Amino acid sequence: MESFDVIVVGAGPAGSTCAWFLSKKYGRNVLLLDKQRFPRDKVCGDAISGKSVSTLREMGLNRAVEESPHAEIHGVLFSSPSGAIAEITFKTAKGQSRGTGYVCRRMVYDNLLFEEASKAAKTIQGFQVTELLWEESYGSKYCVGVKGTDLQTKQEHEFKARVVVGADGATSVVSRLVGNPPPKPQHHCAALRIYYRGIKNLSNNIEIHFIESVLPGYFWIFPLENGLANVGIGMVTSEVQKKRVNLKKELLNAIENNPLLKDRFRDAVKVDEVHGWNLPFGSFHRRAHGSGWVLLGDAASLIDPFSGEGVGNAMLSARIAAKYIDRAFKENFFHTDMLIEYEKELWMEIEPELKTSYTLQKIGGIKPLLNLVIGKAQKSREIRETISGMLGNEETKKELVSPLFYLKLLFA
Repeated sequence: MESFDVIVVGAGPAGSTCAWFLSKKYGRNVLLLDKQRFPRDKVCGDAISGKSVSTLREMGLNRAVEESPHAEIHGVLFSSPSGAIAEITFKTAKGQSRGTGYVCRRMVYDNLLFEEASKAAKTIQGFQVTELLWEESYGSKYCVGVKGTDLQTKQEHEFKARVVVGADGATSVVSRLVGNPPPKPQHHCAALRIYYRGIKNLSNNIEIHFIESVLPGYFWIFPLENGLANVGIGMVTSEVQKKRVNLKKELLNAIENNPLLKDRFRDAVKVDEVHGWNLPFGSFHRRAHGSGWVLLGDAASLIDPFSGEGVGNAMLSARIAAKYIDRAFKENFFHTDMLIEYEKELWMEIEPELKTSYTLQKIGGIKPLLNLVIGKAQKSREIRETISGMLGNEETKKELVSPLFYLKLLFA
């Protein structure tokens, strides 16, 4: 049985980032496991937020992303259920010529992070974790490793470590094995994605179209490289169940019949088929630490409840967790009382944003308010600039959920 300092289960953005920080920055002996082989696709909207970019810079990888196939994003285009369209340009950060994010296929992005992590950590691909290993010490139960199956040879193996990191996504095996319940339907999203090439009038904006039949949720078009686009639809799972919505039918109906979209898709070509996935929202606070274990990213339910973006919080959680795991080694103390500090700092940083986004999600289900906001923004440059400033600043973003903001819009 091989032993390591840390075992990271899942080599997506959260897992690879955590493995990189622990190995490269803190010098720990890390094993990174994933059930798939890279490069591999991950069904997602492919958006990479500014929060991700800051972690990429710390890892020295922002240039590598810029040199990979991607689209640079300068703003967001909203459409309302009534058909109004408002284009919001991102506010520029200090020292930047324009506000920028990326859309990069996860086949490309995740592989880039995985390859960088594999330079410092030991990696095993095609390995499915099936059990956690536990030991008793001083009256506490500690996670001390994993057991699983090599999917090629079908042989079982055990690996030991002082800390196990669960970064294995929305259907996390590690989260289930430490006793976490599945997310509640009102804090969960069902989504579909398909790639198209040749959609008319693509720009450097991501597009979010609020279609009445999928509120609270939206239809999106995210531009990629060389005329490619990520197209999808998502809706809160509890509403899908309550209204008995067929998301695939709604996706195709929007493409073929929506007045704002059908002409743009007339000559577009599907590059693949429709694929679905689940998004556990950060509006549900899932326990993300215990004695000898922590959870990151989607496994910890950290997805933004309004935008659906999860990569930024996944990479942020990885960076913060690595710091506290290293501290645990320095103090030789791996009890929940030590690792809770990871969760405290993480939620201190992301909770205000997640609460605001959850309220925005609720507002996004109110058709008259969507028509009001987007309709006013369509006509007023001042309102567009106000919204742009709110989207780019977490403090002022809170104004978007204030009743006073909507009262002002009524008289604007």
